[in-house]
Amino acid sequence: MVTDPGLLHWRDPVTDIGHLADVADRVRASIETVIDGKADAITTALVVLLSEGHLLIEDVPGVGKTMLAKALARSIDARVRRIQFTPDLLPSDVTGVSVYNQGTRDFEFRPGPVFANIVVGDEINRAEPKAQAALLECMEEHQVTVDGVTYRLESPFMVIATQNPVEMEGTRALPEAQRDRFTARISMGYPSPAAEMAMLESHGGASPLSSVAPVTDAAEIARLISLVRTVHVSTEVRQYIVDVVGGTRAHPDVALGASPRAALHLIRVARARAALDQRAFVLPDDVQEMTVPVLAHRLLLQPEIMLSGEPATSIAARTLVDVLDRIPIPRPGGGARPLRHGR
Repeated sequence: MVTDPGLLHWRDPVTDIGHLADVADRVRASIETVIDGKADAITTALVVLLSEGHLLIEDVPGVGKTMLAKALARSIDARVRRIQFTPDLLPSDVTGVSVYNQGTRDFEFRPGPVFANIVVGDEINRAEPKAQAALLECMEEHQVTVDGVTYRLESPFMVIATQNPVEMEGTRALPEAQRDRFTARISMGYPSPAAEMAMLESHGGASPLSSVAPVTDAAEIARLISLVRTVHVSTEVRQYIVDVVGGTRAHPDVALGASPRAALHLIRVARARAALDQRAFVLPDDVQEMTVPVLAHRLLLQPEIMLSGEPATSIAARTLVDVLDRIPIPRPGGGARPLRHGR
């Protein structure tokens, strides 16, 4: 008979991570019913979700940015709110406002749309800076302060924001502090001809989102996020992350490199990426795979580099590949002991 209470609650980490991968596969399959041919974008979205980060989806209008955000939100039985960012949006429209109640003769707080598990911010770079700044505290500290009173946000909490390129009419560049709070940035890109044909055949008559049903809930996602935090990162891999982030600051094409917050985000998404591969330890491959989505949007390039006419996102991605090429990859054997064979 087992008498140790610690053994009564012991669970095999490999079994737990296998369950995580199963839940992620269900969410992925749900999203793929409305988003065709975008496996990399969906995977990155799942990684950001499991690391309890925030996702920025940037691309031209009409390629499915909002559709991806809504499909991910609808696949989870959780509180979901949408904010349409417009030039007249006020900070109180985001966080909430204190209203005087004549019955109680006191002010009462009416929560804004950020009080949800998943907040979909549509066209975030069309709003005024003061409205964008309303997200800074909640994205970083998971709390909102109104009239000197601080209110905690629910967990999990994720902001999925879409934006059009700054060359589009009516847009403005997000400030560096705002971009740095987004864990990762992805671009949808145009679908392949085959995927576009399939979209016309399956979605031409009705909204595809009407058929999306939840495949998990917020409580389950919160448990999986806690599990991701237990994925082991060896000292060598931690040092590799520090070297990669530091390499962006020393690169000649970069005026402002990645921040310490970027290093924290990179280690979190590397853990989530390893868990999706059903590993309880992080490999350098996980770091390399997530480096561009996590770091590219944070880099401020030298002005003369921008004169080439090439999109800044392409230059930043190429710069990060160069940084990775310059940094030695940690040798195996000094990190975590594998909990299962293979990847």
